[in-house]
Amino acid sequence: MQNGIAKNTVLLYFRMLLILLIGLFTSRVILHTLGVEDYGTYGVVAGVVTMFTIITNSISTAIVRFITFGLGKGDKSKLNSIFSTSLLIQVALCVVVVVLTETAGLWYLHNKVVIPPGRMEAAQWVLQCSMGVLVLSLMSVPYNATIIAHEKMGAFAYISILEAALKLSVAAMVYFSPADKLVTYAVLLLVVAFINRSVYAVYCHRHFEETRSGFVFDRGLVKEMSGFAGWSFFGSSAFVLNTQGMNLLTNAFFGVTANAARLLATQIEGIVKPFASNFMTAMNPQITKSYAAGDYKYTFDLVNKGAKFTYLILLLFAVPVFFEADKLLAIWQGSMVPQYSADFVRLTIIGVMADMTGNSLLTMAQATGKVRNFYICISIIAYLGLPLAWLLFKMGYSPVSAYYVFIAVYVVVLFVKLAVVKSLVGFPVGEFFKEVLLKVTLVTVPSVLLTWIPAALMDDTFLRLCVVAVVSTVSIAGFTFMFALDKNEKEYLLSRIPNRGKLS
Repeated sequence: MQNGIAKNTVLLYFRMLLILLIGLFTSRVILHTLGVEDYGTYGVVAGVVTMFTIITNSISTAIVRFITFGLGKGDKSKLNSIFSTSLLIQVALCVVVVVLTETAGLWYLHNKVVIPPGRMEAAQWVLQCSMGVLVLSLMSVPYNATIIAHEKMGAFAYISILEAALKLSVAAMVYFSPADKLVTYAVLLLVVAFINRSVYAVYCHRHFEETRSGFVFDRGLVKEMSGFAGWSFFGSSAFVLNTQGMNLLTNAFFGVTANAARLLATQIEGIVKPFASNFMTAMNPQITKSYAAGDYKYTFDLVNKGAKFTYLILLLFAVPVFFEADKLLAIWQGSMVPQYSADFVRLTIIGVMADMTGNSLLTMAQATGKVRNFYICISIIAYLGLPLAWLLFKMGYSPVSAYYVFIAVYVVVLFVKLAVVKSLVGFPVGEFFKEVLLKVTLVTVPSVLLTWIPAALMDDTFLRLCVVAVVSTVSIAGFTFMFALDKNEKEYLLSRIPNRGKLS
């Protein structure tokens, strides 16, 4: 199993390196082509539609869990019913999204969103196209979940690379378009979503029998999935409120320029976050399948490894970005860097680290199917983020203050997750502290201190950026090998070095 996880992770990282390069260039072209105001307008208007994922995210999470669990059980008939029922449920959710967008979404756009003069018609195009993108994404969920459950990460990687390449083409077409560039951008992203959805469907129909079995509507399964989704609604709604809700709140207090800075930070998050989530994408099916098979010791070990390596992967980005955010943004976007961007980027990555370190705990809780207490407990804490940010804005604090609130919330949520999974499945919390929190602390503290030396002593130049990047990377890698890896992990790593091209 360890070899399989390693191979799948490498495939996903190959995908991410290409997507990273394409994404960095694409976002630069789009920001410079649209300008700060239109860029911010797209971010806030698309966020209006994304708010409706409060309803859709929970059932999507249930679909991923049930397909993976069904595959782990090896019941093909059940798997056919799960996929078919999931697809029909997503169709119903798409209808809900359309109705909400055409009623509540339009009302909010015309009455609450701060739009620059003369840009309301373009904003309406963005709203409609964003709705289409969300609908197509919802229809892709069962197919995406099937590919991941079967651990066909190569296909998943290639389809994602195709999507990134299409978005690069979008940037070029927007740049040369004689029409309204904001409208052109929104329409072309809708076209990309349609192509992506079609490719997922064709691949799955060709390779997985359960996607060709015809439509089956299992009422009992709908009830079971709805019960799971009903409780996961609390967790997914808290996430959406703390992201898209924060986007709308920022617009109300600070306008589209601050939204442009948030969107830039969100794009950095979208580039950095997958490097850690790719590892968990490869590991999550193993956690769910090992739990379904009753191998709890291996499940707990995977959860600890997932948390540890997720944090360490993100740390590789966090340390140099924390010290060199201004320089990196200047290189990336030139003079088109909105106010607050550097602080948003620094704090976004810290917040992602606090949040994603507990993702393997979430996967284990979902594997049990008994998610009520888990979601209730973490959501009570997570829901505090948005009202606390609103309170700080009302008191006159800058938009940066909201990020400190969310970092604190995510840290508290991590410890709440630990407490709940202990009561749920007897998870050994002491081992988590020893194998995860202690080890990552022993890596983080000396790495940050060593990186601070060139950052503090050298002039703010490109040379300093390079030195900081090298020192942080070498420090994290060295201290990880010394303090974070156990004996088996060190032996496995060393055994791969002489024949690193072979991961079988």
